[in-house]
Amino acid sequence: MSTLPSLFVTHGAPTFATEPGLAGAQLRALGRTLGRPQAIVVVSPHWMTRGVEITASPRPETVHDFGGFPRGLYSLQYAAPGLPVLASRIAQLLQSRGIAASLDSRRGLDHGAWVPLMHLYPDADIPVLQVSMPFDTDEAKAFELGRALAPLAEEDVLIVGSGSLTHNLFEFRMGDGTEAPYAREFAAWIRDAVLDGDVERLVQALERAPHAARAHPTPEHFLPLLVAAGAAAAVLPATVLNGGIRHGVLAMESYVFGQRIALEVEEVEHA
Repeated sequence: MSTLPSLFVTHGAPTFATEPGLAGAQLRALGRTLGRPQAIVVVSPHWMTRGVEITASPRPETVHDFGGFPRGLYSLQYAAPGLPVLASRIAQLLQSRGIAASLDSRRGLDHGAWVPLMHLYPDADIPVLQVSMPFDTDEAKAFELGRALAPLAEEDVLIVGSGSLTHNLFEFRMGDGTEAPYAREFAAWIRDAVLDGDVERLVQALERAPHAARAHPTPEHFLPLLVAAGAAAAVLPATVLNGGIRHGVLAMESYVFGQRIALEVEEVEHA
């Protein structure tokens, strides 16, 4: 059994669930290409805790953790099973690296997990678990969290860091949809670092990248990218899924670390 790559996916706004566009079509193609893992582990910025927690419900609920969006989004369900035995395995892995971890048998899947998975694995028939990010996670700690999860890839478990390549909510809410050049420039800088396999540059991106403070006024949506990079057995080769810019400021780019993939995108769905 070959080692699985790790993924960073941009989950965009909750409306990405029903307005997939190019990014959604690419995730569907990626899921077909990767095949069916035994389980999926997602790290999302929408679950932050004092220490690391792991979902341990056999049937995690679909959590609609957002407000002010079209009513239809709140009826969507992603009824993937959980896998409590894997949750215990993850806790042991983290504890062996000195990371305190506990299980949460009641927590469901937040939209950072289920929205992109609706496109990546739409049948919702693969067990899904979430691993939380501690409140004190910084860039180095995010990368180390990924390193702690890395052995799972050899056990046919797909590690997914779900965040957003750019995440300025004020501009998202107040903008008129006109594309902001800074979002494309920031995305291009990150893309170059990914394709160069330059982990140091990625870890320092929020200090060094152009427009970083505007792209990420707060860091939590960038940190899953570092988790994904850390979870890769090797960051190169890498694959870029360029989903364009949505709502003027959301760069919908995603990355595969550790595998070069030629995607066959069957169709592009428009919003």
